Amino acid sequence: MKVMIIGGFLGSGKTTTILKISRQLSNAGKKTAIIVNEIGEIGLDGDILTRPGIVTEELTSGCICCTLRISMQYTLQTLEEEFMPDVVIIEPTGIAFPGQIREEIETMGLSELSFAPIVTLIDPGRFGTEAKQIPRFIETQIKDAEVLCINKIDVTPIETVLAAEKMLYEMNPEAHILKFSAKHEDEQFEKLLIHLAVPGFKKPSQEKKNSIELSEVSAYSALYTLEPREFSPEESVRFIEENLQTIQDRVRELNPEFIGHVKLSMKLPKSAVKGSVTSSKEVPQVELLPALENENIELRLLSAITKVSKYKLIEIIESTIEGNLKKSGFVFEKEVHEHGTDAHAESHGEHENEQICKVNIYRKDD
Repeated sequence: MKVMIIGGFLGSGKTTTILKISRQLSNAGKKTAIIVNEIGEIGLDGDILTRPGIVTEELTSGCICCTLRISMQYTLQTLEEEFMPDVVIIEPTGIAFPGQIREEIETMGLSELSFAPIVTLIDPGRFGTEAKQIPRFIETQIKDAEVLCINKIDVTPIETVLAAEKMLYEMNPEAHILKFSAKHEDEQFEKLLIHLAVPGFKKPSQEKKNSIELSEVSAYSALYTLEPREFSPEESVRFIEENLQTIQDRVRELNPEFIGHVKLSMKLPKSAVKGSVTSSKEVPQVELLPALENENIELRLLSAITKVSKYKLIEIIESTIEGNLKKSGFVFEKEVHEHGTDAHAESHGEHENEQICKVNIYRKDD
């Protein structure tokens, strides 16, 4: 079983990249499993990545390089026994340390295990801001990598791409540096597949770090179950766009240079839409997904933002989304998971997080 760890800060394009890689592996006859680790407690990307011949598992409520070691070990062992994949792709949370994940997996006693080179994705348009907002954190992610991928070159000025490339080389001169657009799967993207086909090498062990504590990121997630009503795909796209734009504007007032990720997905009976915004400057990106028969009518939110208090983040998101749901005539139930942690236990993977589920119900007469 070969393990591929595709890391990168929040919003760098990991999900899109992994989707492309997994499709190519599946087309080549490789049984592929994907482990998605969200920083929030509500899984969001699993449905997007799942395809015929590809199995996806989601690990939530923490980060697999420190707080969810036990969950990751159980998931890998179960996949090995029941699915027997040729390749396991791990998408860590955007605040994870990829090298630390590899070290943890190596101690799990899994049979016939090999590793591809560790990959870290970079969004060059935000790289300078990332280095200012959380310098130690970004530096660790970059130095962990054997392959550094400058993504989104199709929407980034060439001088910005070259400046990012220069900084990456100075921070990690031993890594291979690739420049591509995962969204368009260009020729440079094919080089990533070539690099992933060779064995990775183990870097010297470092002191264990708690990524959540070092990231200076506030995170919040929620699941809104919606009662069915007439709402066209076009209306759902506008709904996601308006919510993301309002959240971005309000967060920007608190931190004009914030980076991170706000993701929203909406499932309706015969359609689905997803959107995201990853910084104070980026235009929200919204995509209408292929028509599906969805049993659950819902809105899922995942947010992780730098240098904004969690209290303020929650207030902005809840007032924005719930106000717009009510204005659009939706009846909904909200499910929020909160967890308490022990910092020492987190850093050693000794205890799982204790989760408390809170459900609020909104009716039209409220």
